Amino acid sequence: MREERAGGRRTRVKIPRQLPAFMATLASHIFGQLVKARERGYASGRLGVARLGAPVISVGNLNVGGSGKTPTVIALGQALQQRGLSFDVLTRGYGRRRRGLAIAQTGEEDVAEVGDEPKLMALALRAPVMIHADRFRAGMESEHRFHPRLHLLDDGFQHRQLGRNFDLVLVTPGDLEDRLLPAGRLREPLSALARASAVLWMGEGDLPETARRFVTAPVFSGRKRALPVSCTAHRPFAFCGLGRPESFWRTLEESGITPSGRLAFRDHHRYRARDIARLRKLAAAASADGFITTAKDMVNLAGAGLEAPTVVSITMEVPAMEQLLDLILAACRL
Repeated sequence: MREERAGGRRTRVKIPRQLPAFMATLASHIFGQLVKARERGYASGRLGVARLGAPVISVGNLNVGGSGKTPTVIALGQALQQRGLSFDVLTRGYGRRRRGLAIAQTGEEDVAEVGDEPKLMALALRAPVMIHADRFRAGMESEHRFHPRLHLLDDGFQHRQLGRNFDLVLVTPGDLEDRLLPAGRLREPLSALARASAVLWMGEGDLPETARRFVTAPVFSGRKRALPVSCTAHRPFAFCGLGRPESFWRTLEESGITPSGRLAFRDHHRYRARDIARLRKLAAAASADGFITTAKDMVNLAGAGLEAPTVVSITMEVPAMEQLLDLILAACRL
């Protein structure tokens, strides 16, 4: 159980039961051996790679948490649009109801059909967002329908079965001290950064030697930044359904917003009437005069009936975006 304070009261949030330390360590070791075997399979050619007609740019990371992949895909897409290059986004679409191929292009699509992050990307980019577990199939369909000049592969670093021309890998400070699943949150060890075409470092200063020793590719700096927000509430109640809710709490602090209480739901949480009733109860207990949440949660709130919360949107700042884009397009021969 995890406790979140709401005013002077506490509410408990269920979290998955932790494995005993020795079992988690053993499981992480086994997981690491499987990761190494898979890597050897791709390196030797025993595991096949499918290739699309147009170049593929992968945006990925090492961990299972939110490190900023969605705002990075959006930032890259907007930079491509400024150069007049057509593209699509290939993504899995976690938490959606539909299992077959779905396409989001306007942001007006049903979130249950396309997923929250694909809808956010479609809203921001107004470009085809192709949603399917088989990204090769999605890319083939996009090439048939939309004829993109290139593909942006969302969360693609571990999706090795689809060939790519460029691997942009986000690295956070937390990755440097983390462990492999299930003891930690890493899907691959830091040594996997040797495959990167470029690294986007999400920390302060230079990339530390802990990770730098594995990297031969260029390193760029990136920073998630909250867009200016006008919060009319003086004591808002904060809530979110993110892989790392602490990032939202930190964003509020950096924005000078002190919530009267807060509550974290599971990642990609789809809000129902009972959730809204619970939020209102906790907000009343905390003497809150409004709500504040993320753009991703706002998508998942559609139709749930919560009165106009303040929405915090995140953008990715890459000071050397033009140089990064030059590098990407050179690799794609565009």
